[in-house]
Amino acid sequence: MKKTVRFLVVALLMLSILISISPVGVLANSAEPPSLVIMVKNPADDLSITLLSDSNELKAKVKRIAWEGTYVFYSRDMKNGDNYTFKVTSGGESFEVILDEPIEGYNNVYTLDVNKKILTPGKYPYRSVLLVGIRLSLTLLTEGMIFWLFRFRQRKSWLIFLAINLVTQGLLNIWLNDVVSMSSGYLIITLIFGEFFVFGAEMVAFPTLINEHRKRRSLIYAFIANLVSLIAGGYLITLLPV
Repeated sequence: MKKTVRFLVVALLMLSILISISPVGVLANSAEPPSLVIMVKNPADDLSITLLSDSNELKAKVKRIAWEGTYVFYSRDMKNGDNYTFKVTSGGESFEVILDEPIEGYNNVYTLDVNKKILTPGKYPYRSVLLVGIRLSLTLLTEGMIFWLFRFRQRKSWLIFLAINLVTQGLLNIWLNDVVSMSSGYLIITLIFGEFFVFGAEMVAFPTLINEHRKRRSLIYAFIANLVSLIAGGYLITLLPV
């Protein structure tokens, strides 16, 4: 067990270092990210957010996935200086919210509480925990089914399986949640980049730490499980907020 702990600590450090240097390179040539993203939980189908100015009105570009709506403005839209007034319309009624601080750079995230009519900086509470938890749980379920099909039955093998995946997949999903632009069309490319390191770590970890069967079986399992997980993860990206 001490060997397992040492290996996981080393794997965690390696993944942290390797993945931490990747976001800039992966997204360097991508399309312009949004300047402002306004998030709304369970928005009405007709809810719209319009940026008001002296000369015109500009509606946000809308993207709805699962329970969440994101309303996006780009840097070319944010030309009012330090104060921005937004008109929120739904069900034939409307109200205004004011953002009284300058917008700098890209991916400035705010959350709109429609009921309280309040715009606050950052993501809404527990969003990150919820999304990481869903993705990690589905990954463990998928790879666990494959682990069972490969006839791993010993309690020790399952504990090692759980420990390895909590480190590798947990770190990967936390990283994806924290560093990837929510509006980036390159999220799947970023996922593949991160999975490259997970592939490597797990194809070393499983044959090294699990002795229930021959190392070849553990190696084949690690490859197939991660390949299936990558495909499932790419599909999941289209179903859940990012």
